[in-house]
Amino acid sequence: MNISMEKLDKILDACVAKGDKTTKDELLGAAFVVVNKDGVIYQGSAGRTAPPADSLKFSPTSFTWVASLTKIATATCAMQLVERGLVALDDDMRPLVPALARLPILRGFVGADVPFLEENTSPVTLRHLLTHTAGLGYAGADPDYDRWAAHVGYGPPEELRGTVATWETPFKFTPGQGWYYGTAIDWAGQVVEKISGKALGEYMAENLFKPLGMDDSTFHREALPHVQDRIVPTSYRDAQTGELAVGDDPVPVLADGDVESGGAGLYTTATDYAKVLQALLKSLADNEGALLKRATVEEMVQPQLTEVQRRWLTFLTDLFHDGLAPDFEKGMPLDHGISGVINMKDEPGKRRKGSLMWAGLCNGHWFIDPASGIGATFFTNVLPQPDAAVIRVWDELERAVYGDLLPSLGL
Repeated sequence: MNISMEKLDKILDACVAKGDKTTKDELLGAAFVVVNKDGVIYQGSAGRTAPPADSLKFSPTSFTWVASLTKIATATCAMQLVERGLVALDDDMRPLVPALARLPILRGFVGADVPFLEENTSPVTLRHLLTHTAGLGYAGADPDYDRWAAHVGYGPPEELRGTVATWETPFKFTPGQGWYYGTAIDWAGQVVEKISGKALGEYMAENLFKPLGMDDSTFHREALPHVQDRIVPTSYRDAQTGELAVGDDPVPVLADGDVESGGAGLYTTATDYAKVLQALLKSLADNEGALLKRATVEEMVQPQLTEVQRRWLTFLTDLFHDGLAPDFEKGMPLDHGISGVINMKDEPGKRRKGSLMWAGLCNGHWFIDPASGIGATFFTNVLPQPDAAVIRVWDELERAVYGDLLPSLGL
């Protein structure tokens, strides 16, 4: 092993708790994988999956819910349908997904609590859904939605899970007139289902998991007997003490017939997930691969926003920096591609201009850097998000990749 890989190993080892010592400012376990178009160039892990010192080791094949890391997988499936000519990015999705046509626009409130709702007569395009410019947020994560829900009797999110009603919240603005993070890619998953005639998980298994050899990936974790002894329980960091403790899973196991969330429903491993990043890089570099053609992936990493949409993105990523854009120093000019944020300048010592990235509720991260020809993903399983320990180690790992690993490999 070369010195640069040893450095990455040491960074991972330093971020995890040892024995029965405190977990304050540390993680229980984590994995990190770096790929280029030809395969894995670094893979490492450290720590364990639960608080007891003798718990199973955390590894790149540890199996966990990845929350919003699901989004690029769903977006890739949607772009396959675009590539095949079955749908266009600027087609209106309301005729295809009638539930979208029923959603009003929340313009504000009359008095303290009465929502002012306006019928939406504007198209909701696939591009809107894949770039978070439709205006759809998350119920339970937006005070305006809380007020709207209380007035109309919209059930709490935990009672609606497993149904499309989970995502049936009003638009925050006329579709296309801003940027707002939420359930849009869940709706894109419904587009995939309507066009393919298959459940999202079935389509993804045939068109993503199987071609890439992703044997440890699913929307139904009980459907894979061979991963049951590798499931990582969710850890929660106490806001007062900073210590970690295992708690209930944040999402219930899906029952038969439950809707599969294209925005947050995937269970997988770091090893499997990195195969998606590798496949996209291979398409960009060689115009060949198991998933998409070069032109399609070039569209995914192309800045998609109008000036108005970009102002919304800038405002929200500045306001919620550690949750939405912890990869960058504040002030980094940003845009949005298909399923992820794009940095419009080089990040010194880190990724190059034009990289695509996103993160998940359980503090997983990924990016692909077309200019450098690499991608990386970081897996752990801790709530809430953002977590300061994760932000710190993610930054340290990336700096070591660009400062040490790539030069040592001549890349």
